[in-house]
Amino acid sequence: MKNIVLALLTCLTSLPLWAQSDATTGSTNFDVERARLAQERKAADARFATEQAACYRKFAVEDCLHESRRRRRVATDDIKRQEASMNDFERKRRAAAELDKLEQQKADQRAQDAQAKRDEALKSQQDREKRAADHAASRAQTASEAAQRQRQFDDKQRAHAEEQAKAAQRRADAPAARAEYEQRLQKAEEHRAELGKRNAARTKPRSAPLPTPGEPPASAPAPAAPAPVVR
Repeated sequence: MKNIVLALLTCLTSLPLWAQSDATTGSTNFDVERARLAQERKAADARFATEQAACYRKFAVEDCLHESRRRRRVATDDIKRQEASMNDFERKRRAAAELDKLEQQKADQRAQDAQAKRDEALKSQQDREKRAADHAASRAQTASEAAQRQRQFDDKQRAHAEEQAKAAQRRADAPAARAEYEQRLQKAEEHRAELGKRNAARTKPRSAPLPTPGEPPASAPAPAAPAPVVR
């Protein structure tokens, strides 16, 4: 890039002074410059033709023609030099513009690559944070389930221990309960026997009253009639 800039500056020194200021700003119209140089070449040719015609009217024709050709050559050489400088400047300016375009493309690509790397790093960070959060949530869920299973196991163990204690208490209380049960049965039996005696005493027939003195004894009941004989 520095070499191209130096070449452009060198090329500027070969341009006319009035064109150098325009060239430094990059606003030189090369079509106008070429048209100007074409007009100058046309004018130089016209002058050369006029001078040649005048030379043939002089005594020293060859010297006049030689001097005319020299002036024409100087004029055309200057025009060619300006055209070559302008063409070289235009070519180098296009090369510089192309190089600037390439540099800008590289800068844009570097910016895109840097942004892509930042996006990738951000995504990687987000993925790591998500994996860490998921792992923490999984650990919390596992711990919660383990705690729940432990509570369930403890509840079962406690219920089993209580049931064992109740069974042991029932076994310990069984002799006393049996004795109490048999005692209740005995009392119930005694109570039924007592009730039976009382009921038997209430339903026993009373004895006939003693006869009054001087009153004949009650007649005995008539004997029962014999049963008929079935033939």
